[in-house]
Amino acid sequence: MRDARPYTARMHLLLIRHGQSAANVAGILETRTPGPGLTALGMAQAAALPEALLKHKIEGVYASALVRTQLTAVPLSGSRILETTVLPGLHEIGAGDFEGTKDPDQTGRYIATISAWLHGDLDTKMPGGTDGNAFVERFDDSIAQIAAAHPDGMAVAFSHGAAIRAWTALRAKGTPARAVASGELHNTAGVGLEGDPDSGWKITSWSASALGGAHLDGPKSKDITGHHPL
Repeated sequence: MRDARPYTARMHLLLIRHGQSAANVAGILETRTPGPGLTALGMAQAAALPEALLKHKIEGVYASALVRTQLTAVPLSGSRILETTVLPGLHEIGAGDFEGTKDPDQTGRYIATISAWLHGDLDTKMPGGTDGNAFVERFDDSIAQIAAAHPDGMAVAFSHGAAIRAWTALRAKGTPARAVASGELHNTAGVGLEGDPDSGWKITSWSASALGGAHLDGPKSKDITGHHPL
C-alpha cells in the first residue's frame, strides 16, 4: 500500500534527442542497433551541450543502446566527469516492416501507428513490430531506473525523436504534452520534466530547436521522427 503522505522529493529529468545522423538527413527510418553515427553537424550539436546546460547540476547521464545517442552524450558526460549509463528502454520506437525505408507511404504508416497510440489505442501494432503497450512499458522501466537513482536531483537521458515525443504525450500531465507530440523536436532539442513515476510528470521546459542554439538546427524536410506531427 502506497504511503499516503505527500511526495516532496521530485526529480528533474531532461530528455534530449540525439545529434543529427545521416539517416535524418536522408529521411530514412533507421531504428536498428547499433544504428548510424553522427554527421559533422551532429557532432557540433553534441559539443554545444555542455555550455548550453552549464547552469544545471546534472547528477546522471543516460543513453539508449544506439550509437547516435551515446556519441551525443560524450561531451556532456565528459564535462561533468560522469559515466554514460546505457538503458535499452530509451530506444527509438521500432520501425518494424518499415525499417530502412524513406518511402512516404510507409513512413506515413509508421507515424500513423504512433498517432493511434497517442489517441488511446495502445493495442495497435507497428506492422512487423510491437504495440504501444510494449513501447510504454520499456520506456517507463528506464525512466523508473533513472528516477530511483536521482529521486531529488537532475538527470539527462539521450533518446530519440519519436520516442521522446510519444512518451511525453502519454505520460506528462497537461496540454503541453500534446503540443510536444504534435510539434517539432530537432536534433539535440529537449523536453524538461519534473516529477516521479508514481505521482506523474509535468513539463517544465520544451525546446523545439537544438539546445546549443537554433543556428545548429539542420534541414528538417526529410527528418521523419523529429518533424512529422504524431
